[in-house]
Amino acid sequence: MSLTPAEQNVLERIDERLLIRVTQELVRAPGQNPPGEEAATVAALVAAARDLDLDVTTRSVEAGRDNVSVTLSGGDSPGLLLLGHTDVVPVGDGWTVDPYGGLVRDGRIYGRGASDMKGGLAAALAALAALRGTALSGPVELAAVVDEEETGKGIRAFIESAQRAPVDNSGPTSSPSDRLEAERTGAKHQYVGCITAEPTDLQTIIAARGDSYLQVAVHGRASHAGNPDGGANAIYGAAAVVAEIERLHGELAQAPHPLLGPATWSVGQINGGTGGSIVPADCVVVADRRLLPGESPAEVLADLGRRVAALRLEDRELTVELSMPMEMPAFETSEDHELVRVTESARFDAGGPPLPLAGWTAACDGGYIARDLSIPVVVLGPGSVTTQAHRGDESVAIAELVTAARAYALIALRLLGTTA
Repeated sequence: MSLTPAEQNVLERIDERLLIRVTQELVRAPGQNPPGEEAATVAALVAAARDLDLDVTTRSVEAGRDNVSVTLSGGDSPGLLLLGHTDVVPVGDGWTVDPYGGLVRDGRIYGRGASDMKGGLAAALAALAALRGTALSGPVELAAVVDEEETGKGIRAFIESAQRAPVDNSGPTSSPSDRLEAERTGAKHQYVGCITAEPTDLQTIIAARGDSYLQVAVHGRASHAGNPDGGANAIYGAAAVVAEIERLHGELAQAPHPLLGPATWSVGQINGGTGGSIVPADCVVVADRRLLPGESPAEVLADLGRRVAALRLEDRELTVELSMPMEMPAFETSEDHELVRVTESARFDAGGPPLPLAGWTAACDGGYIARDLSIPVVVLGPGSVTTQAHRGDESVAIAELVTAARAYALIALRLLGTTA
């Protein structure tokens, strides 16, 4: 598809120097989670948006942790949501450069979060700046939320706000600020689609697995190890639970999704006991359960409960408590959906690589948007979740930042059109 003069004009406004500067500013602002240090990154994002004369609002999720909304106003028709997060995983080991330095070398920007996903935030911001002054039929909003890397407090707060007061935007509101708030809180009726700017190697992702953490706490009775039958060994009970989870993982492998593969189980932590000479009274198993589109986290928890009950641990004088401290839904958008078709054409015309539509085995906040707001979602962003995210010397290619910003701007133009 050839570019129209209006599209070409917008793309010429994508400023590579701006992209580099904003990405560096975001990388230099710590945002590790845990423990939840997004405040510096939020401040950098807000400052950059205001420097570009974009409308910015913040909304507290909890003390020191704010969601950010950067909005480019448009007409009264539904708009486009660009979604990202401001937290990054802890720095960790394996760095040969300053993880907060924002070093530019050989066409790449280095630092924790450069790929996941401060580069994506910078690209979205650059797209909004390039679209400024363009007559769009609806608004374009960048929502940057906290806590994506842990329990999803930020996206759940965004969803709650969006669901609280759906509005009819067909008539005038009392002031520009009222209109912006109406657009944001009326999200269920206001967005034609959501682009999640996570790192995908600039490939359009139309389906992503969800994720959940399950905790199984086994309680027994302590005794001297010289008389182990006088106690009830919680670690033995936990071992039976772990073996059952491994069997469950094998069962799931028999039913793969065509784009995402099978749902999976993985035991990641076992904590129990106080010493070798004491029969352990308590043991906790923490497992990761990847979800497929349409799967209910509540049913996953209930199914595990049934499997554990079948182990009859009470016969060993053990009790069990199950909980799911985190769940992030999966999503899938039809390849025939207008959002997908427009995203693919825009990505190609922006200079994206020749890659097919694909699924993503990682999870992201876009699943909440699809499930709870019934809004179609795709994932598209600069950087790589497989070769850069969550590791030492994380980096993102400057050329990918430019292509992503161009793609986001074209998607907005083609979905929202222009008004006279």
